[in-house]
Amino acid sequence: MDTRELLSDAVERIGQGVQRLLKDVDRELLTFRADPQANTIAWLVWHLTRGQDAQVADVYGLEQVWDAGGWADRFGLPFARSATGYGHSSEEVAAVDAPAELLLGYYDATQRVTLAQLADTTDADLDRVVDTNWNPPVTLGVRLISIIDDDVKHLGQAEYVKGLAQRATD
Repeated sequence: MDTRELLSDAVERIGQGVQRLLKDVDRELLTFRADPQANTIAWLVWHLTRGQDAQVADVYGLEQVWDAGGWADRFGLPFARSATGYGHSSEEVAAVDAPAELLLGYYDATQRVTLAQLADTTDADLDRVVDTNWNPPVTLGVRLISIIDDDVKHLGQAEYVKGLAQRATD
């Protein structure tokens, strides 16, 4: 297995997790909050997808799927189109009230772009500096691992929230 296969496998596992998470969930589960400040499944999936989309587009010089695929219009959220969820307030979290099909469609579209870029990424590409705002500067490889790590964490949080919600409604 080479590096791009390893990175692609990680991204594919996230997608499989998102599909399992969103299977047979209704609005009540998607918008469940363990407390008034807690994140919802809908927000967590939207946020992990927005993060992947924005960062992959940035490091590969692409237009974000959010804009190019018309997803921003389909979601119709009441905040800036450029928002990814970072620093969102409790009210903004609650505003992400999207059905599972929409969340999954956006994730799938984003994953396709990510996997297409990874298919053309060489080991030498992974050493390319993509962000000089850090010391040491961030390489493509480090950024890709950061994206995967963030997505895995948010997926795990969403799975946990789903378990809490299912217990609360049983």
